[in-house]
Amino acid sequence: MGGLLAFPVSDTVKRVDNEGRVVETVRREGLWRAATPQMFRIGTLASALESALQRRIEITDEASAIEATGGHPSVVACHADNIKITLSEDLALAELYLKQQQGKA
Repeated sequence: MGGLLAFPVSDTVKRVDNEGRVVETVRREGLWRAATPQMFRIGTLASALESALQRRIEITDEASAIEATGGHPSVVACHADNIKITLSEDLALAELYLKQQQGKA
């Protein structure tokens, strides 16, 4: 089937309403933050993405496309330094991790 790297959620997670007020504290048991890479057979993934597009299902990552077809991807715990580079400030953290791994920090 395939799977993805992920981190168990350690933060307290709050659900808020449209006005920014807390309406619920979400239990973190069984919650994981998806990471990359995500690994699926290309044909299976392509079919899942096409199906989601046709059905107008919102897909946030490769695993959610597989889930939308009824699949159940496996989760593999990864190391905390496996970060996504999304914001410019992520580059400084990535640089720090690389220096640590090279023994320069």
